[in-house]
Amino acid sequence: MITDGHNHTKHFSADAGQSIYELISEAQSKGFTRIGITEHYEIDYPDDGLNWMFDLEEYNKAFEQWRAIAGDKFELLKGIEFGYQTHVAEEIDKVAASIPLDVVLMSVHLFRGQDFYVERGCYKLPAKDLHSEYINTMAEMCEKCNNFDVVAHYDYINRYADNKNDFITYEETPKELDRLFEVMIAKEKALEINTKSIQKHKDGGFTRHLPDAELIRRYLEMGGKLITLGSDSHFPGTFAVSFNEAVEYLRSFGIKETVYYKDHKPHFEAL
Repeated sequence: MITDGHNHTKHFSADAGQSIYELISEAQSKGFTRIGITEHYEIDYPDDGLNWMFDLEEYNKAFEQWRAIAGDKFELLKGIEFGYQTHVAEEIDKVAASIPLDVVLMSVHLFRGQDFYVERGCYKLPAKDLHSEYINTMAEMCEKCNNFDVVAHYDYINRYADNKNDFITYEETPKELDRLFEVMIAKEKALEINTKSIQKHKDGGFTRHLPDAELIRRYLEMGGKLITLGSDSHFPGTFAVSFNEAVEYLRSFGIKETVYYKDHKPHFEAL
């Protein structure tokens, strides 16, 4: 069984609605023996009434209790998902190094300082301009930050688009994606295939839902070898969504293994 390396709980992620007990139970019922917990940690997030930062020591203490509850036959990997903004890059690296973690995810949840889930003005831009700027921000994130392991959901901005043809492709943004892949590969950071994005596109009636084939081929062509799978689960019933479809899709490119992280070291698992 491969590892779902991207999950959230209501105990520390402001937008999650499942307990650690519900998450572990669902994972076990689906035959998983290892999962990553990657709670949201957003520094200087726009005020939306939610607390996007948590006490790191409390997280340490809670995680030890969770591991005891999970038992010896079910492994919990302790992680964090940081939301990138240019002015907090140094602080992200400091926080990431301040506590022991198995895995650190880096994400871009904002566009020009606004949460595009709420402030939807960015979707009035031409898709090419929106995607180019978003991918360039992700590339900048990888250039400025060092203490992380995985680049999460490169296609996050597509989830909430009104245009059902809105999709990041290599053909549309080749220079931007090459910039992103070049720094990722040089720093040995993994590319996440986020299965929540796949499910969101399917449920939303988008014209396509799987990651762009040319994008994946280009990552491999440039020397990319580290690919992770994450369902980005926040609520009961969403763990490992679309995993089987994602696995079959990766196999179609000749990809034979994915990775999970333990103590920031990649461990390979056969698909």
